[in-house]
Amino acid sequence: VKAQALWGGGVILSLADTLQHGITVAPVVANLGPLEALTLNPNPDEVEEVFTLPLAHLLREENQGYTHFRTASGYGYTLPVFLNGPHKVWGLTAIITELTLELLVPGRY
Repeated sequence: VKAQALWGGGVILSLADTLQHGITVAPVVANLGPLEALTLNPNPDEVEEVFTLPLAHLLREENQGYTHFRTASGYGYTLPVFLNGPHKVWGLTAIITELTLELLVPGRY
């Protein structure tokens, strides 16, 4: 990806998920051009399916939700989820999507 295509001038938001997995993730937002021109080769051990969602779809309230979790110790937490027919964006991907929407469209999300 060319540097000028990166959103934020190359400033990367680091998101540490130390509570559950002890991992650090550095999400990057970029303009990749027309989707039809892309050839994606995701790791099949990590990615079951690749699909796209327009920004307008993500911003519609009927496509947004939250999932509540409880642990054996009774501790509970809530994570965002984005709905799209049979597909759900959840977990760490939904957290990153939510943070990105808050930055891209403040006041609308």
